[in-house]
Amino acid sequence: MKSYTKLHFGLLSLSFLLMGCGATTLVSTPVANIDKVPLKVSELTEAQKKTWGHADLISDTIPGMSVDKAYAQIIKNRRGKKVIVAVVDSGIDLEHEDLDDVLWTNKGERPNNGKDDDGNGYVDDIHGYNFLGEAYNEQLEYVRMLRLNVGDASARAKARLKLDEEYPKALQNKQQYEQILQVVKGADEAVQKELGKNIYTKKELMGIEAKTEKMEQSIAILNQMFAYGDDIPSVIDELNEGIEYFSEQVNYNLNKDFNGRTVVGDDPYNFNDRSYGNGNPKNRVDSESHGTHVAGIIAAERNNGKGVNGVATNVEIMSLRAVPNGDEYDKDIALAIRYATDNGAKIINCSFGKSFSPNAEWVYDAIKYAASKDVLIVHAAGNDGDDLDKVENPNYPNDHKYSGAEFSNNVITVGALTENYGSQMVANFSNYGKQNVDIFAPGAGIYSTLPNNTYDFQGGTSMAAPAVAGIAALIRSFYPELSAPQVKQILIESGLKTKASVIVSGDAEKGTTFDQISKSGKMANAFNALLLADNISKGKKTLASNTK
Repeated sequence: MKSYTKLHFGLLSLSFLLMGCGATTLVSTPVANIDKVPLKVSELTEAQKKTWGHADLISDTIPGMSVDKAYAQIIKNRRGKKVIVAVVDSGIDLEHEDLDDVLWTNKGERPNNGKDDDGNGYVDDIHGYNFLGEAYNEQLEYVRMLRLNVGDASARAKARLKLDEEYPKALQNKQQYEQILQVVKGADEAVQKELGKNIYTKKELMGIEAKTEKMEQSIAILNQMFAYGDDIPSVIDELNEGIEYFSEQVNYNLNKDFNGRTVVGDDPYNFNDRSYGNGNPKNRVDSESHGTHVAGIIAAERNNGKGVNGVATNVEIMSLRAVPNGDEYDKDIALAIRYATDNGAKIINCSFGKSFSPNAEWVYDAIKYAASKDVLIVHAAGNDGDDLDKVENPNYPNDHKYSGAEFSNNVITVGALTENYGSQMVANFSNYGKQNVDIFAPGAGIYSTLPNNTYDFQGGTSMAAPAVAGIAALIRSFYPELSAPQVKQILIESGLKTKASVIVSGDAEKGTTFDQISKSGKMANAFNALLLADNISKGKKTLASNTK
């Protein structure tokens, strides 16, 4: 699952269209005046754009998680217990300036000696483990199923239908992006020559007196492009990203003849074949940025004068490289969850997912194993804009096996919010579901760490999940006696609830109310969560589910 959104341009009759992460009292839910909070109609400042997920809805009119408020009024100078948070994801930049001091270190292992010093079954696993070896690009699961004849006949039939639909679409999108790029470049070159400068504003563009039909057309094209970027070079960068994204789909993700697992050397459909991977979970290429971004949201070093502040303090990040540029393998995910559980993680962030899972039971068993060891799993809801309660929209992993009842009480599934409180606050890419999504959190346009000591914005439910994982880490740090199910229930019960009308899937015809798109009907809130955790810890309140 691609856990971030990319700008998507379509070419229709030469028209370019944009398509498509100490107070003393608990604020009551629903908050008394939350539905009276004014809509955020003004543009956010640059500083607000980089930190909006930590803002407070009441004071800032931005649907953040009140993180700054929690630190100012609750946490202050308190010191909690260290909490290990495992990030099951792509590789992480282990040398990043904002992450290097928050990495988990396996003290029982000696680095780079080729031995399993601590006897945990993994060699040289200093900061985690790499279940992908040197692999990176991968097929989607349903394409692998067709290549290898894996899964039952019904699943393969669905896979064939999906591939027959998706491959031509990806190829067409790639070609359209390439066509658009050439048109934009041609128009840009003409305008640069006319103005005598490489960079120009929209005002300068519109000030050109077109003397030819070609120049008039160039101005019209570039005028539309300014809707998608502050300048034309940034739009061209977006187009190149689009070409790269759809090229990867055509060449790897949807290419039935591609095999990205060869360099790993294992049989990924044999759960007992476990002698593979290595102890270096660092990202292999710069574009492998997802895990680094997720880790920064959870625990980037706070107040060090660099980059961003993570949600949590007193956290150690365990890096588990198990999510390639394509669909993850069930075996890798199951083993990563078990590794995290066996090596001390109390929270596992899972910002990935897929619609086919031929060995889902391996992952289900791993989830139950984590539950038996009191480990909380935070999972991204997915980026298809789908209602996950509908049987035609399967999403793996999950905690219900499509049987109705949850088989485990240690998984919380998170949808994504935008910074715009009101009808547009549900990210158009975010999956939702009254039964199968638990809560929503900031996930669109989130600023965080990227490889090579850089920072940028990414969006997706993949960004919303680590935001909630960060709150969970705060709870487990300051109230370590609370169990994983209790932490889950605290996150759910302490969120902000509103009946505001919202649009889902970016479709104005799919209007509903916010309280109907998740089980809680709420937005995650760090301030409230810590207050409720304090009350539960002291026996002043009980949870609705009586979870222990």
